[in-house]
Amino acid sequence: MGSTKENLESAFAGESQANRKYLFFADKAEQEGHKQIARLFRAAAEAETVHARNHFRVMQGIGSTSDNLMAAISGENYEFTEMYPSFIEQAEAEGDKRAKGTFDMANQVERIHHALFQSALGKLEKGQALDEKGMYVCQVCGYTVEGEAPDKCPICGAAKRMFKAVE
Repeated sequence: MGSTKENLESAFAGESQANRKYLFFADKAEQEGHKQIARLFRAAAEAETVHARNHFRVMQGIGSTSDNLMAAISGENYEFTEMYPSFIEQAEAEGDKRAKGTFDMANQVERIHHALFQSALGKLEKGQALDEKGMYVCQVCGYTVEGEAPDKCPICGAAKRMFKAVE
């Protein structure tokens, strides 16, 4: 068993992953016509979010908006400069085209997130208000854009109808 700090980090990661899995499981149950099972998965996902939030709070993982933007910039930078390139290389070496494809799409999108967070931090530091704009996310690759969804995703080529508005 690790230190309490390591245990909190592990618990946070596990609860966060459980939340996502349960939401995906709920979607599948819904597709198969099992509404109450879908509801059960969504309720459990919400509980896992509560657990993750509690662990993250104890870890003092939430700072000021400026601190949070800097943490996001650092995390995105790590993903597109170190993590995903090594994952892509490994998948390629193993001949796993599907894994390589999903890693490559994510890697391209992480660069965009990095730039969006940097822009937001720059404006925040200058005391400039960010323009109120719609945010859209491609449901195929995760491409994230401010303003309007494009007619065709520049990363994966998905049609405009595949973009989800984010409030």
